[in-house]
Amino acid sequence: MDSKRLRTVQVVPLTAFDTKDRVDLAPMEELTRRLTAAGISVFLPAAGTGEFHSLSANEVVSIVQMTKRVVGDDGVVIAPVGFQIGYALDVGRRALDVGADALLIMPPVAPYLCDAGLRDYYLKIIDTLGAPTLFYKKGDHPSDRLVLELAAHSGVAGVKYAGKDVDAFGRLVADGSSLTEWLCGIAEPFAPTFMLAGATGYTSGAGNLAPRLTLAMHTALERGAYQEALRLQQQIRPIEDFRARAGSSYNISCLKYAIRFAGLDFGLPRLPQRLLTDDEVKELGGIVEALLQAEEKLI
Repeated sequence: MDSKRLRTVQVVPLTAFDTKDRVDLAPMEELTRRLTAAGISVFLPAAGTGEFHSLSANEVVSIVQMTKRVVGDDGVVIAPVGFQIGYALDVGRRALDVGADALLIMPPVAPYLCDAGLRDYYLKIIDTLGAPTLFYKKGDHPSDRLVLELAAHSGVAGVKYAGKDVDAFGRLVADGSSLTEWLCGIAEPFAPTFMLAGATGYTSGAGNLAPRLTLAMHTALERGAYQEALRLQQQIRPIEDFRARAGSSYNISCLKYAIRFAGLDFGLPRLPQRLLTDDEVKELGGIVEALLQAEEKLI
């Protein structure tokens, strides 16, 4: 995989569940087709906004397989891996077998983290599976020092920075600009400042609803049309602000309800994700209506 293909909007598609809480691939396939038609070319199926932490290994692999079948060689499919090392290797190996182009090591959730252990963990995945690999920088671990060390590894295709310290990110890019792709991992509200600091692409959840809008924002940022980029960002901002409520605990739930207004039923989010109240759904409807109207203008 050419890492330059990461220099775009990278959408994390939602995961659909049926009324019996089973993964429902049919609406997910329809969404993937819509995103592809809109111009999205990099997909992170079953990752964070896709409820990675509630999915089984079989579910992750089936979602990755469906996504690659739909997007084919025109799209880049990056499969998430994480948790204990045996699980990460198993999911990664199986995801590559069904067509994943690269792997994304999710933020570590283990207690008692340290750089020494994380270094061994990352290198075990990268060296064993031999696939282009991205990983997250979120929180204190991995440290900036370890991030730069890993970024120099030939198997690392990109670093997704999911902290909010743009100055610290800029310092990393300055020290390792030629090592790998530096990417904003916290979506449209932060993408403009992070791209000014050296990011070449960013992760999006709102892209599930407004792929053309966020792609237009990325294009404007690439060409230095910052006023236009910020205008587009303001159209996306309301749903991102909704997702950010209560410590970002609406991140997934908001989009699971919002996608219904686009004509797709993805079911309810899995526990422990929150459910929305009737008043929240009503409020969300107005936000999504405005977002979809802005998207429609770009078709």
